[in-house]
Amino acid sequence: MSEVINTTKDPFYFILTGIPGFEASHIWISIPFCCLYTISIMGNTAILTVIRTEPSLHQPMYLFLSMLALTDLGLTLTTLPTVMPLLWFDIRKISFEVCFAQFFFLHGFSFMESSVLLAMSFDRYVAICHPLHYVTILTSQVIGRIGLAIICRCVLAVLPSLFLLKRLPFCRSRLLSHSYCLHQDMIHLVCGDIRFNSWYGFALVLLIIVMDPLLIMLSYTLILKSILGTATWTERLRALNNCLSHILAVLVLYAPMVGLSMTHRFAKHASPLVHVTIANIYLLAPPVMNPIIYSVKTKQIRQGIICLLSQRNAHLR
Repeated sequence: MSEVINTTKDPFYFILTGIPGFEASHIWISIPFCCLYTISIMGNTAILTVIRTEPSLHQPMYLFLSMLALTDLGLTLTTLPTVMPLLWFDIRKISFEVCFAQFFFLHGFSFMESSVLLAMSFDRYVAICHPLHYVTILTSQVIGRIGLAIICRCVLAVLPSLFLLKRLPFCRSRLLSHSYCLHQDMIHLVCGDIRFNSWYGFALVLLIIVMDPLLIMLSYTLILKSILGTATWTERLRALNNCLSHILAVLVLYAPMVGLSMTHRFAKHASPLVHVTIANIYLLAPPVMNPIIYSVKTKQIRQGIICLLSQRNAHLR
């Protein structure tokens, strides 16, 4: 099979794929996609605005929530520039450099979401198990360091896989199976030896997709042990209710993430529609569902959004 060297003078590009088998209906499929992107952008922007403008929400829990909303916004804005033009105008070509840039931000924000949820589980552990020391442990300086550590962790996780992939020659086949650039998809177009890339990808799966949920489960095990040993039933229910939003956010992220990883590894011969559907759920479900979950389950956020909407209505009048 002939190869394309990535440094060739001829412009190299990849070809994106929409919804397999439904190409003729892309304009209609774009309607729910547009609605989901709009919900994600407006919902996460509203949460960020409420937390920024309301001084009473400048607390550790809400600062971590703002990190989650910012990550969700970044994830949404990373895929939107390729998904919607493809569905609206059938624009399929994406340049080599732009594809790798999207690859970096897409996986970076995805790993960042996992890291933020891990930090939020630590926040819930400290709040419930060490309430008297909550403010002294999670100071603004400590939260800032945690945020910086999350960014460094994600950049250092994604950059090696990006450089490892970029050094390899790609085959003449440029057709990707998604409407954005995923590592699991791009690696299949490589003509060279990908063993090291595969092992590095497997290590990332262990360190993030496996390690983060295990640490989150550990924090909730300690929380359950604490509240079952000392609290009354009313206090137990209140503590669990405070954690419910975070638990739902964890499920919304990790269930599609595990599904996508398992599909690419063990169901390679499944219908392309299965791969595309799971990938779209994985990338769209957290940014869309997290604002809804936290708006419904968190009274302060809900009240803040209602207040924000009422102020805008008053200005329009």
